[in-house]
Amino acid sequence: MAFWVILLCTLIASLLAGLSFLGIFRRRRPNEPPLDKGTIPWLGYALDFRKDSSEFLKRMQRKHGDIFTVLIGGYYFTFVMDPFCFGAIVKESRSKLDFRSFASKLVLQVFGYKAIEANHSIIQASSTKHLMGDGLTVMTQATMENLQKLMLFNLSSGEEKQGWQEDSLFHYCYNIVFRAGYLALYGTEPHQGADNKEKADEQDRIHSNQVFHEFRKYDRLFPRLAYAVLPPKDKIEAERLKRLFWSIVSVKNCWQKDNISGWISDQNQLLAENGVPEYMRDRFMFMLLWASQGNTGPTAFWLLLYLMKHPEAMQAVKDEVDKVLRESGQEVKRGSPPVNITRDMLNQTPLLDSALEETLRLVAAPILIRAVLQDTSLETSSGTKYALRKGDRVALFPYISVQMNPEIHPEPHEFKYDRFVNPDGTKKDFYKNGRRLKYFNMPWGAGVSICPGRFFATAEIKLFAFLVLSHYDLELVKGEEEIPAIDISRWGFGTMQPVRDVRFRYRLRS
Repeated sequence: MAFWVILLCTLIASLLAGLSFLGIFRRRRPNEPPLDKGTIPWLGYALDFRKDSSEFLKRMQRKHGDIFTVLIGGYYFTFVMDPFCFGAIVKESRSKLDFRSFASKLVLQVFGYKAIEANHSIIQASSTKHLMGDGLTVMTQATMENLQKLMLFNLSSGEEKQGWQEDSLFHYCYNIVFRAGYLALYGTEPHQGADNKEKADEQDRIHSNQVFHEFRKYDRLFPRLAYAVLPPKDKIEAERLKRLFWSIVSVKNCWQKDNISGWISDQNQLLAENGVPEYMRDRFMFMLLWASQGNTGPTAFWLLLYLMKHPEAMQAVKDEVDKVLRESGQEVKRGSPPVNITRDMLNQTPLLDSALEETLRLVAAPILIRAVLQDTSLETSSGTKYALRKGDRVALFPYISVQMNPEIHPEPHEFKYDRFVNPDGTKKDFYKNGRRLKYFNMPWGAGVSICPGRFFATAEIKLFAFLVLSHYDLELVKGEEEIPAIDISRWGFGTMQPVRDVRFRYRLRS
């Protein structure tokens, strides 16, 4: 009899533990945000969130206000939609709110890289040295040379066709920008003497195109891989692609190249000094490839598309580009070498800067996540204090909170190329309820988790746009074609991608 009592008690205890794990017994404590667990134990709102994160969060905001806690796949996420709270969250000490634990699980899942404690400091230090300041000047030059190698290599020989050429805009932008960044970061084919340089350049064009083709396969799988919902066939393909890229950007292969960037070589050296084995450093290099090149090409696509759909914007930015060229003593002539664009020249383009920032406002949609390591509190702009529970996660979705907020950006769905610049070329300030906002556009994240390569990414996109606009006339094949919708499966992963491509044509400017 005693045996059955013990067995029954054990089963009841196991059941209660299971139900507790599934979130059945969680209740809202005093001063905590509104709690919404959904109707499905453990899963909660996971299916709704994955289906369309933006629409789900809008619905929750209408129901609960600017701060609420929801159950998503076994985790409780407190979403904060009040932009005046962002500073307190992104600047909070790591002992209370930490982004690294969540990030470490994600990079292990999607890149196979097991992070070490020193990773964040290594990336920050190398990015500060090589992707900002004088280091960025070097990287800008390398990127420009590789863009010319891919886009304009046959101009001086007169082989470039004089008439219109047609292509798919998303593919063209993503292909060129990715390949130029890849070659600038991971190195180019070695050669000896001027006679062999042309052959090496051709090999770079062939190889980088092959790498991009495989990268796009992986990039299409990325959202479902991150959510761990790939079907078996795609899971096998994802593993194949991982192993392929571990080889392509491996330490061994990179060190056979010329012109490998200091950003890559320094990080490899620092990882080795921290005891990271070579096979794991290969995986780290793959992570850097996606982090550095997964969003720049798609952003360049949206920028050129918006400019083509808004002729007044296109003309204004083109005039600015031409002015900067003239002031540098250069002009585009048929049969002449491509122009040399420096970092200083890129710093003289406030309208291009504004058009790029407006593009990012419309299409960049990262989700910023912090793990709550100890009970803490958060005060909203209205003065209400909310308690955040240890073990939960805090999340920001600036796309809804600020970027598409009509109180901050009137007519938020419209592309206004000069939205971020004053008539005198200075940057505009933005307000909500009469109060100046610090966080009014957050395509790069914020705080300790802000993208360390944002200045290089910006330079890369601007270089590409500068070269295209200075050398080519371009237009949509169907001028009346609507701007394509975004692929809602990619919410939270950076720059959104279109559900379809758009045909365009280009020719050398007269």
